[in-house]
Amino acid sequence: MSDHTSKIRIAVPSESPGGLDARRSGHFGRCECFTIVDLQDGAVGEVQVLTNAPHTEGGCMAPVMALAEHMVDAIVVDGIGGRPLLGFNQVGIAVHSGVGADVRTAVDAYLQGDLPVVDLEGACRH
Repeated sequence: MSDHTSKIRIAVPSESPGGLDARRSGHFGRCECFTIVDLQDGAVGEVQVLTNAPHTEGGCMAPVMALAEHMVDAIVVDGIGGRPLLGFNQVGIAVHSGVGADVRTAVDAYLQGDLPVVDLEGACRH
């Protein structure tokens, strides 16, 4: 993030209780919650936790819409299916492939610009 006046909000699928020290969830649709992090001027700002709705067959669009309502700009995932990936693309939320076991490591990697964007070829097939 080279623009020092930039503000962005990212979400990381997390295990409960969420927060920067929480473990990252292995799959977007089955995470317990999302840790939402405001990044201002290249630094971590406010941190919120949003509980994920229970996962049902074909229900992956509910968290897409919830994150859009929370004005999220990007999400950092380990895995995501094609349908929610397309949903994020439609609502303007960038999807990045993450690293690290905890939310803080993923956020730091995002700040360094080290996380690739996920495309349909990188989506889970299920």
